[in-house]
Amino acid sequence: MGSETNLTLQDVAWHDAVGRLIETLDQPNFWTALVRLLRRYVPADNWVVLIFSSGKPQVLAESPGLDDGLDLLFQEYLKGLYLLDPFYLANREAPKSGLFRLEDVAPECFEQTDYYQRYFRLNVLADEVHINVQLDAERTLSLSLGSQAPFSTEQVALLGLIHPWVAALMRQRSVFEQELKHAPELPPNWENHLESTALQISSSLSAREMEVGRLMLSGCSNKEIARKLEISAETVKVHRKHMYSKLGIKSQSELFLLFLQAQE
Repeated sequence: MGSETNLTLQDVAWHDAVGRLIETLDQPNFWTALVRLLRRYVPADNWVVLIFSSGKPQVLAESPGLDDGLDLLFQEYLKGLYLLDPFYLANREAPKSGLFRLEDVAPECFEQTDYYQRYFRLNVLADEVHINVQLDAERTLSLSLGSQAPFSTEQVALLGLIHPWVAALMRQRSVFEQELKHAPELPPNWENHLESTALQISSSLSAREMEVGRLMLSGCSNKEIARKLEISAETVKVHRKHMYSKLGIKSQSELFLLFLQAQE
């Protein structure tokens, strides 16, 4: 006797949809069609397709803003806020393919940062997942899905099941992306701008102080910063104290405002 095949209508629908999607690999509407398919299984309120590299992220496609206009908050992200994005930072620290949840990459104090309060919860909303495809040693193709509510365990598990299909389609699509052929813009030199913007600087910030400041703004606790930089937590506090003194500020919020000014 032959083995019994348990094929559901949902299985048939998925394979039919993927087949249709393959036909659009070289078409302008591919990314929209892919996200539309994913939304049948996992709700997403916004999305963007990016290339992460050592330079400024390159946008390949994104969900439209209000009235199909430009998403102004996302433009702030591209100007320099991406330097505080936990997904961007995690990818730069260890580029690799896979499915990543916000809780996988967010620093310990992420929800307490000005970046989270002033950008993430307004633009990305409550939760985010990324499907990453590492194209080479330098570049990672990333599909971000944002949601008004946290993704459930079941939804993340479902994304994990279909991830190999989606990643394969993304890799095949990369062949047709013209943006991949252009060199990415370099990140803004916000360190130098901080020094020229602050009014009460006694001397230049050291490279280590700048690194501590960036990690603080991204939501890393003193212990996380100490681990990443291989120094003690007490040394982190000393660097922070010196940085605040040189910049003439007293809080992380003031440092974030200087960071924003550096993008203008």
